[in-house]
Amino acid sequence: MTGTSAMTAGFGAVKLAYVAAFAAAAILTFGSLARIGDVQDADTRRGLAWLLAGSGSWAASTVGFLLAPGPTLSVAFHTIGLVIGLSTVGAWLYFTSAYTSRSVHRNPTLRRIALAVFLLVVAVKVTNPIHGLYYGIEVVQTPFPHVAIQNGVLHWTVMGASYALSAIGYFMLFERFEAVSFDTTPLLVLVGLTGLPIVLDIAGFTSPALIDVTYEPIGVAVFATGLFFVFLDQFQAVRVAGERDDPVVALDTDDRIHQFNQAAEQVFPDRLRGAIGEPLESVFPDLAASSEEKQLVEVTDTSGPQYYRVATTPFTGAQTHLGRLLVFTDVTQEERARREQTRQNERLDRFTSTVSHDLRNPLTVARGRLEIAAEETDSEHVETALSALERMETMIEDLLDLARHGQPIDETEPVSLSTAATEAWEMVQTHEATLEVAGERTFEADPDRLASLFENLFRNAVEHAGPDVTVTVEPIEEGFAVGDDGPGIPPEERSKVLESGYSTADSGTGFGLAIVSEVADAHGWSVQVTAREAGGARFEFSGVN
Repeated sequence: MTGTSAMTAGFGAVKLAYVAAFAAAAILTFGSLARIGDVQDADTRRGLAWLLAGSGSWAASTVGFLLAPGPTLSVAFHTIGLVIGLSTVGAWLYFTSAYTSRSVHRNPTLRRIALAVFLLVVAVKVTNPIHGLYYGIEVVQTPFPHVAIQNGVLHWTVMGASYALSAIGYFMLFERFEAVSFDTTPLLVLVGLTGLPIVLDIAGFTSPALIDVTYEPIGVAVFATGLFFVFLDQFQAVRVAGERDDPVVALDTDDRIHQFNQAAEQVFPDRLRGAIGEPLESVFPDLAASSEEKQLVEVTDTSGPQYYRVATTPFTGAQTHLGRLLVFTDVTQEERARREQTRQNERLDRFTSTVSHDLRNPLTVARGRLEIAAEETDSEHVETALSALERMETMIEDLLDLARHGQPIDETEPVSLSTAATEAWEMVQTHEATLEVAGERTFEADPDRLASLFENLFRNAVEHAGPDVTVTVEPIEEGFAVGDDGPGIPPEERSKVLESGYSTADSGTGFGLAIVSEVADAHGWSVQVTAREAGGARFEFSGVN
């Protein structure tokens, strides 16, 4: 009997079972593609669609291999199956990488290497009739008449590499399942079914009871059916929760705890222990009672209070609303800094209130008494005392200005360098001094504090360089500079002039340039004291946006 007549001699129950199994795998896999749009993540959807389309085509080519009337056509279907089957390895890795929020599938170098290897192996498979190194064929009668594939060393090499790559995908999935505190048993079973056909592959090679074909499409068909028609919502929940390093708690439509990831369990062990199915108000009463869009949750541990900002996002799957996700972002450092700043501001407010009232009141009384004494007596001591009181009042005003100008800036607005400098100049008693603005620049600043910065610089120039000084304001690469044509500041004093209380004049309070430094710091600017090329002091402000 010839090979063709031997293959077409009968259509027994065993052959029928094989054809039915692979045909059902093709139908179920292609049918699952109808629901591929229910997968939320675009990359996961793309990889899964590629995997299902490839597996369905692989199963269909196996049906063709089994039903082909002769060896030539059987070999053609087998070769098509080899090519398609190899492509599903890439689809599997793409899918598992995307689902587990990795970037392997997006790496251009890996994609180019994978394509080159794929094309090389495909070329070897397609040209097998020429070299015969990949497989040979033989028509056998057990368990039914068919073309038996005698796989060669190249086949087992490629198969081993394919299994190794597939194992990487399994590792990524199992690691993701482990990272969430969900009951992922159904998903573990489904994923495991995709690898179960390996047992049949080995049995087909070692036992005549099974034919030597690749059974993976059957496992993928079961996986796809269970995924899309039974466990899609859980599949989506694992992906969404597992893709975040932050703690995530999933709520159902009744605001009951549905699932949570390991990060959430580690941060809230007492709250989430046995919390599945419990209402939100019994687990996080502070969140349930608050109407704020982003709330703050405080957790106390051995290192002190920890703060988490909670964002709520809708959670959907299979075209239906499943509930919402609570995503907890660690803002401990920011919140501690904010609270410390608030405490500092409160202390500063108390300090300025004390200075403003408790010190000014006795000074006012003392001034009044001295003015009465001045009318009653002609003593030079009274005038000296009045001058001292005036100086003290000036120092208090400067001290209050220094405290106010060092506070954080809440809002800024675009300001013109020339306009700000000119308006500040008009507020200062400048005698015969001259202002020159050499250029223009617009930047973000608090207008009132910027005015105070310029006013203190202008007063300093007039007091130390003389009433006829020329002051120059000009833009520089990273900000602006203010200079004068006076005697300048000696190099050994430049690091001190911005300190509170430092003054080279007997009548000075030493707070003017300190206020300049505080205003710059509040804006996030740097100030450098230097000298003009033609002589005179120069203050350069950088980091100005």
